[in-house]
Amino acid sequence: MDIAKALCETAKLKCEFVIQEWTAMIPNLLDNKYDAIISSMSMSAERREKVAFTQKYYDSPTVFIARKNDDIAGTSPDDLKKLRLGVTAATSQESYARKFYGGVATTVFHASPDLYKGLADGKVDIILEDKLAVYDWLANTKAGGCCEFKGKDIKNTEYFGDGAGIAVRPTDKPLLDKLNAALEEIETNDTYDTINAKYFPFSIR
Repeated sequence: MDIAKALCETAKLKCEFVIQEWTAMIPNLLDNKYDAIISSMSMSAERREKVAFTQKYYDSPTVFIARKNDDIAGTSPDDLKKLRLGVTAATSQESYARKFYGGVATTVFHASPDLYKGLADGKVDIILEDKLAVYDWLANTKAGGCCEFKGKDIKNTEYFGDGAGIAVRPTDKPLLDKLNAALEEIETNDTYDTINAKYFPFSIR
């Protein structure tokens, strides 16, 4: 949200922010219900077929998260074959899990908060999620104190793209150009780094 506000101010755009459930994000963009998606959307090949993306505005790997007191040796498909895996519907993580963890019992949750609660409550043993998306829950909520990252960061450009971008309709090149110019400006001055430091103890570029 802070980055979105900074971009609107820099590009001199009058912006209205709309809350939208994840599964309808792209369909409603294409249906002209709003003009851009700034919601940690990875620029996967599948999504690039439907929308146009700005340059990357942050990069976040995918990671497994499990409860701290659970003895999980590793995160390979063989390691997880007797465990219950959780993912969020219509995400790159769901697609990745279906491709590479097809033999693991998988529960698909409607939204990320449901996914996190499912892990905390023991409905699943491990989840696959965007690292920055889940970081706030892990670091700043009581419920998230139950859990921690497991294994190495996962980067796969086919499924997770080249980072997160702002999605616009393919026909809306003027807006795309304005947002790209604004991104370059806030990354050149101290605006972007100030926002980064407000939320994360590491760089998200």
